[in-house]
Amino acid sequence: MIRALFVTVITFAYILLVGPWFLIYALLTGKTDALYECGRWGAKLTLGLGGVKLKVFGQDKIPKERAVLFMPNHQSLSDGPAIFVVLPPVLAIAKKEFFKVPVLGRAMALRGFVALDRKNRERAIQAVEEAAVSLRAGHSFLAFPEGTRSADGRLQPFKKGVFVMAIKAEAPIVPISISGSRKIMRKGERSIHPGTIRMTFHDPVPTEGCTMDNRSEIMERVRRAMISGLTPEEWPLEETVV
Repeated sequence: MIRALFVTVITFAYILLVGPWFLIYALLTGKTDALYECGRWGAKLTLGLGGVKLKVFGQDKIPKERAVLFMPNHQSLSDGPAIFVVLPPVLAIAKKEFFKVPVLGRAMALRGFVALDRKNRERAIQAVEEAAVSLRAGHSFLAFPEGTRSADGRLQPFKKGVFVMAIKAEAPIVPISISGSRKIMRKGERSIHPGTIRMTFHDPVPTEGCTMDNRSEIMERVRRAMISGLTPEEWPLEETVV
């Protein structure tokens, strides 16, 4: 509890004291790369203060010649900082609440992140369409296909919207397995436990030439890849049945 409070205070102090200078620079110049790096430094700071270490495998599988849609599973609040430290520059579909955070929300919008209102279906569809256009234009994206954090650490069913986005943009999907993060920050708890997050990148799943009729097949390929990098206690319950 004390560690979590300390990390929260320092993280928000960084956002409010350091972030505005990079935000002003971005607003004046129209250039957001430095602002993005400021965010990455903040993510590294948060992980370091929390005692979180990363073990990363398979980064060489990331396509370098085109934009891709990165899809990790989602176990805890530590996933976001961990994935942004590891990935090349990306945009993201993020829940609208993040855009209400002072400085951070303005920075995300300025960079081109897309706000998702999970309670409004029409706006959610619009967000997916907006992200698909940006992805097609050459901007790699990050999206959690489960939609929200897993309460027990097990892989949850996928939402269809992000797969629609990939198919419309004809962008390859890179599945990512995040293992061990739930032990660091469990959903519903206000404590941080130092530990190691294991992150595994898998072979890209192509969507070029696919239609919505192929969506279920693509979802299953991403799901199987993701499961292969998780421990048995992180598998969906149906996978544990013999």
